[in-house]
This record gives sequence, C-alpha cells and structure tokens, in this order.
Amino acid sequence: MVAARGIALDTEGSGRRRKRYDPGGGSLPEAKRKRSYGEEAAAAEVGKRERLSKDPLEVLGMDMMMRILELSDACSVARCSVVSRGWHEIAVSDHLWGPKYQKLLKEKAHIPLLSNLRRASRFAAYSMCVMDGKRTRITKEDLYDHVWEFRFKKAAPEYWRDLDPSWKCSGPPMHRYFNPDGSHTADFGDKVWGGHECSYSIITSYVGKGQIRDHYVRINRWPPLTVSRKKDWSWEMQNHLYCYNSVPNAEKDGGTGPPFPAW
Repeated sequence: MVAARGIALDTEGSGRRRKRYDPGGGSLPEAKRKRSYGEEAAAAEVGKRERLSKDPLEVLGMDMMMRILELSDACSVARCSVVSRGWHEIAVSDHLWGPKYQKLLKEKAHIPLLSNLRRASRFAAYSMCVMDGKRTRITKEDLYDHVWEFRFKKAAPEYWRDLDPSWKCSGPPMHRYFNPDGSHTADFGDKVWGGHECSYSIITSYVGKGQIRDHYVRINRWPPLTVSRKKDWSWEMQNHLYCYNSVPNAEKDGGTGPPFPAW
C-alpha cells in the first residue's frame, strides 16, 4: 500500500480509493463542517452588528427616540410598538401616550367609561376611546347616561313645529330623558309632551356571522329612530319627523356608556 498526501490506495490492484483523511486529524468532511459552522456564526455576528448599526434606537438612543415619537402622530407611534421589544417599551409608555390621550379627548362630547378602567395604561385608554368613538351600536347605558335634545324636522306637521321653541327661535331645544327602567320622559311644562306613558326599546337584528342588519331605537309604536355617531363622539337618532341629539357631558365623572366593549 502506498500512501499519498491525504489519500490511501490499495497496491494489490483493486485501485479502490480508501478513506480520505486530514493530516491535522479527523476526516475532511468533519473539518469542512466545523469551518462551515464557524463561518456561519461569524456571518451571523456581522449581520447582527449591521442591523444594530441601522436601528435608530441603537444609533440615536432612547431619549432622542422618545423625543421623535412625541412629535409623531398616534398611528405612527402605535406601529412602532411592534418593531421590537426595545421599541415596544418606549412606544407604549404612559409618558408618551399621556399627552396624546389628553389631546384626543379635547372637544369630545362624551368620554367612554372604558377609558377610565383602573390600572389601564394611557395607550390602552387611547385605543379603547378610538374604538368606542367609531361604535354606532347604541346601548341602554348610552341612552340613559345622556340628556337628549329633541327637535322636529321640516317634514313634521306645522302644528308640532309651532310648539317647538327651537323652530321659532323662542328658546332652547326641548329635552328628553331615557331612564334605566325603560321609561321615556320630558321636562315639566313641555308643550309637546302630553303626559302619556312612554317606553323605549333597542332593536338589533343580525345576518351572517354576527353582522348587524338593522339597528334602531323605538319609542312606543312611533316610527323607529336610526342611530348614527358624529365626529365628536356624540349620538344622533332620527326619523323623517324628528331627531334626538345627545347633549355633551364630557365632564361627567367616570365617563359614560357601557362598562364592556360593545363594538
């Protein structure tokens, strides 16, 4: 048998190549694997350093990033919370969301009760306010937590419009009240109110997978009131004869509306 460098041959004529070896010890494939693993680890480390060098949080530091996010809009800051753990820690902090939350509530007619939950972060309170502000499904709590202005529309008979002080500009709009016991009342001395008993109900029908088909409020047997929401989070209910508008009460302690998510 004749040994060449790294190769052993059978001299008896078989010509069969035997196991290849590495002079430094160990088979060649194993050595290649070791080098391959080492190269991969080195490449991963280089890639990690490159990523860190491009991460604004690592380059600018936490204080500078906090200042940048303070000047950013709420949607952009919310997106930053899913970039990484480091970004999340900054992007959901009360220090950052406290001023944004106060700015959101300015000039709003109603403040959702959910936003005042104990131990809720300002980020969570902001998110729940935005979700609730888009809600058009009215609840019993929404009805009796507010005083409602009542006005007749132009389509109403002239007799009723003449009794409405807001039509003649002789006084403020009439007020209506939805009570927790299901009754509906008015102020004493209201010329339109006949003193008769009134009750209200909320009607909601669904189609498909929980999709709302119809949603309205009915008082006695009168025409149903369709429900809508304004930009200031106030409510409006109306039909072809008259409309109801919720009176702003953002200063109400604890907020208004249901104590559960209704969107």
